[in-house]
Amino acid sequence: MGSVVSYFGQPCGQEKKKEEERHLRANDRPFNLSYHYANNAIKTSKYNIFTFLPLNLFEQFRRLANAYFLFLFILQLIPQISSLSWFTTAVPLILVLSITAVKDASDDINRHKSDKQVNNRKVDVLIDGELRNEKWMNVQVGDIIKLENNQFVTADLLLLSSSEPLNLVYVETAELDGETNLKVKQALTVTGDMGDSIDELAGFTGEVRCEPPNNRLDKFKGTLTVNGRTYALDNDKVLLRGCTLRNTEWCFGLVIFGGPDTKLMQNSGKTTFKRTSIDHLMNVLVLCIFGFLASMCTVMAISNAIWEVREGSVFTAFLPREPGVDAALSSFLSFWSYVIVLNTVVPISLYVSVEIIRLGNSFYIDWDRKMYYPKNDTPAQARTTTLNEELGQIKYIFSDKTGTLTQNIMTFNRCSINGKGYGELFDFSGQRVEITENTDKVNFLWNHLADPKFIFHDHSLVETVRAGNPEAQAFFRLLALCHTVMPEEKKEGELNYQAQSPDEGALVTAARNFGFVFRSRTPETITVVEMGKQVTYELLAVLDFNNVRKRMSVIVCSPEGKLTLYCKGADTIIYERLHPSCNKLMKVTTDHLNEYAGDGLRTLVLAYKDLDEDYMDDWKKRHHEASTAMEGREERLDELYEEIEKDLQLLGATAVEDKLQDGVPQTIEQLAKADIKIWVLTGDKQETAENIGYSCNMLREEMKDVFIVAANTAEGVKEELQNARRKMCPEAPEEASVIKARAGLFWCQKTETVQDEKVDGDYGLVINGHSLAFALEKDLQLELLRTACMCQTVICCRVTPLQKAQVVQLVKRYKQAVTLAIGDGANDVSMIKAAHIGVGISGQEGMQAVLSSDFSFAQFRYLQRLLLVHGRWSYLRMCKFLRYFFYKNFTFTFVHFWYAFFCGFSAQTVYDEWFITLYNLVYTALPVLGMSLFDQDVNDRWSFRYPQLYSPGQLNLYFNKKAFVRCMIHSCYSSLILFFIPWAAMYDTVRDDGKDIADYQSFALLAQTCLLVVVNIQLCLDTHYWTAVNQFFVWGSLAAYFAITFTMYSNGMFLIFTSAFPFIGTARNSLNQPNVWLTIFLTSLLCTLPVVAFRFILIQLRPTINDKMRHKVRKEALPAPAPRRLPTRRISTRRSGYAFSHSQGYGDLVTSRRFLLKKPLKSRLALFTQTDSPLAENQPQHYRTIAEEPEEAQSP
Repeated sequence: MGSVVSYFGQPCGQEKKKEEERHLRANDRPFNLSYHYANNAIKTSKYNIFTFLPLNLFEQFRRLANAYFLFLFILQLIPQISSLSWFTTAVPLILVLSITAVKDASDDINRHKSDKQVNNRKVDVLIDGELRNEKWMNVQVGDIIKLENNQFVTADLLLLSSSEPLNLVYVETAELDGETNLKVKQALTVTGDMGDSIDELAGFTGEVRCEPPNNRLDKFKGTLTVNGRTYALDNDKVLLRGCTLRNTEWCFGLVIFGGPDTKLMQNSGKTTFKRTSIDHLMNVLVLCIFGFLASMCTVMAISNAIWEVREGSVFTAFLPREPGVDAALSSFLSFWSYVIVLNTVVPISLYVSVEIIRLGNSFYIDWDRKMYYPKNDTPAQARTTTLNEELGQIKYIFSDKTGTLTQNIMTFNRCSINGKGYGELFDFSGQRVEITENTDKVNFLWNHLADPKFIFHDHSLVETVRAGNPEAQAFFRLLALCHTVMPEEKKEGELNYQAQSPDEGALVTAARNFGFVFRSRTPETITVVEMGKQVTYELLAVLDFNNVRKRMSVIVCSPEGKLTLYCKGADTIIYERLHPSCNKLMKVTTDHLNEYAGDGLRTLVLAYKDLDEDYMDDWKKRHHEASTAMEGREERLDELYEEIEKDLQLLGATAVEDKLQDGVPQTIEQLAKADIKIWVLTGDKQETAENIGYSCNMLREEMKDVFIVAANTAEGVKEELQNARRKMCPEAPEEASVIKARAGLFWCQKTETVQDEKVDGDYGLVINGHSLAFALEKDLQLELLRTACMCQTVICCRVTPLQKAQVVQLVKRYKQAVTLAIGDGANDVSMIKAAHIGVGISGQEGMQAVLSSDFSFAQFRYLQRLLLVHGRWSYLRMCKFLRYFFYKNFTFTFVHFWYAFFCGFSAQTVYDEWFITLYNLVYTALPVLGMSLFDQDVNDRWSFRYPQLYSPGQLNLYFNKKAFVRCMIHSCYSSLILFFIPWAAMYDTVRDDGKDIADYQSFALLAQTCLLVVVNIQLCLDTHYWTAVNQFFVWGSLAAYFAITFTMYSNGMFLIFTSAFPFIGTARNSLNQPNVWLTIFLTSLLCTLPVVAFRFILIQLRPTINDKMRHKVRKEALPAPAPRRLPTRRISTRRSGYAFSHSQGYGDLVTSRRFLLKKPLKSRLALFTQTDSPLAENQPQHYRTIAEEPEEAQSP
């Protein structure tokens, strides 16, 4: 019963109380079911077979336009009102509703399939003392389940025990945060001691009290009570649904949250229906048009009443009124009749055409081979078809870092040893050679323990090491000894390193390939294979890394008894501790470091010191006393570390590349030229984010300043933000000026806008998580927004998923600009949903962001094509379509208005009824669709060459209220010409044979023919890019008009359907007269000439950026595809610090015996000295060289 309730929601009439605390008991289903917790089934679909039709129709008729056309259809069924047949509205309405319903049904069927596939996965559940294989959907809160290696985590679990030493498990969180590095979790000792004993696990009755379901991926608070004792629970004891178990044979977990309550699903949230700014504008315009229509109909009704009183009585002799109809009632009926006749100002075909155009432009994105990533077989995908034109209006981009800008792969790129740089290649003239995939690689076959995946191109370094150069060998010996990496060797020679930061793993792997292989470790020793010879060093001390020290040291004793301290760390920190004899070498190394930092590499400086045995004995005693002191332990240890880490000898420096995705810097440069501001919102540390900022060209050396906001108090944050703002714009007022206005349908929506403030030069802003938390509070929001929006680049570090969404919402609320969020993990979902447009990076293992996104592709670099080409074209096409569509329909309708003055305001139509039915559906549908699907001002290469072409979309220049009013004025002029020229030309006119031609039917034919010719000429003037399809549609629609007209006005049609086709013979009688064709020519000329003249003058006096560019394109040859250029090296004094993803506390672990308590064959390390301690400061990232599992290799 509980599963039924949780799947379909609470029974009717019962409101579910908001959960304040979760209380559950292991292995006690009745107790847990009494709380009505959700089970593990998920449901993302909206309809079922019974609710589809009523719910879908209800949703569709909530659209103002659909409801309006339904109302019109009902009016047309009343004979006293309708002067048009019911099918003129019914056929298009049914068509629109059907197409939308089929699309919605297809989407929902796919959601049902996805739900079913996930809910029917199998997992082992402990029920009644035995393991049973159950479906995921049947798992309940409080169940104990068993997971095996490479299985998805079924629900949010409390880790109880595992196969690994110290109850560790390794999980991959790609589905949650896009990172493919392993994270480590650890069970409590009290539960870990149960191991895999089914009897003990079945008898476990621990009670958990914890926080209610929420979307915070990085936090968990709770307690576990076992045998009367209470233990604290935190995020490191919990496995989240969406993770994958790796390198762990098995583990047992207790289900805390299931299905919709899991953090993965809580982050998914409800899908909000996104509408474009053009949609919102159209709603307002349609409302204005309704008002305009009502006013026109009111004028017609009043005029009808006056006419009936003054003139109507004259006609009653041969046109008698119906019984009971007087002038007042006639006026009332004519109002509704004109609502029907003039309804073409808002035709239903507008909405059909808009959907078709959006669908077509979505297919262009899906089919674009230049956005296809062959490595993963991943095409770009427009997952939403309603937002295309908004891609051409983006002003702010919010991007994740890991997995979005970077590949999260570290590679040992270059190094400086004893003043000589290695890693770059030069030709005979001394010019730097670009390294490509075809460049000759170093052959490491001489080293049978080398990692086959390691790539290096500079042969001279291998030659130097193999020649026995003492400095080079000491350099790699340091890299092999000074770290906290743990090795795992399943097969002889196949080493797998578990490192808590990927850059540390890259350095140890580099040492391994250059002949210094870190093979194994115990708490007291490190075994290294040095140039084929196994050497075991005694590990005397590990001087651990922390955020203040920014360095790490080890003290080792060689087999010969030589004592050495090896140290690696940030250059500024190491340089302060070098012996004066190193000054000359330090200057050369500094030049190399500047080069490396200029190329965006992460650098470390390496140094060593030989120690005296007597001094070391004394230091060890003092170290022992300090480490066991009850008070001032940290300070005393720091003093000892400072004492021994001085007078170091410089060895050199390393440069590790945090590999960016291909084309990221160029993409960011292009987007910046298009005046798009990029904000990076990342969970990484500040140093990492800054480093990537420089690598990506977001932060540049030529920027006037890069402001760092890192205060720990609200006052401090405010002061730092204000100081930055005053420096950028000294004359800006202290208080933000907020412009309040009203917008939206019925002007109900209140808007607050903070205007952009002009700044001279480019600035950057870096703000960390705790400062951002203060800045997002209500009284500091505007200060943050003002300062951040003055900067070209903003980087927010240590940001939670909720803060990401809050930053996006802040900009949306006060900037009235279009925003785009791009990410690849579940931690980006809230941001993706908050932005106007969400983009997911697909092709990685984490697909949660893609599932919530509007567009997806495999590489960040495709974003520039999505925006600068597809987005810009979509916006231009949609604006051009709307301008033309309103023009042709207002022109069509206004002719009726002028005709009313000549037909006694009787709601008689000026055109043939069949022409009215087919005008929007057949005669003008295809030409405007052809223009809206194929038109482009310049091609894609020119769009890339001049990103400034993008800016009109950001300012919404091509379709706005002014453009709409201009359309109306243009239509009004055209309709006057189209009515009065044919009217004057036909008035009292005779045929060549002297017969009369001035009848209603001939005038109607002439007026509609002139209209069709004029709107087609206008379309030709608006089209910039002609294709065979456009030509076919334009000429084909004119040919279709004449063919259908001659057919419908033929004798045969009249004889078959006498009442439906009354215009017998009109076409052949009128269109064979020269004066009719002359009238068509004159009308077309008078409608077209002023437009051509006006545009000519406008281009001469006030050309737009598109006009200038088209002029340029006609003069210049097509630009060649951008060549691959060698990355320009920037001169930089800024260098990256040490081990940015490193955490404090790992030094103690490698000297702890406890990780050897279980399974001595395995040499994987526990990451804690105290089994119940939380993971220090942040979750570690694990670097793996995957030799034994090629199918799990990371995708770049």
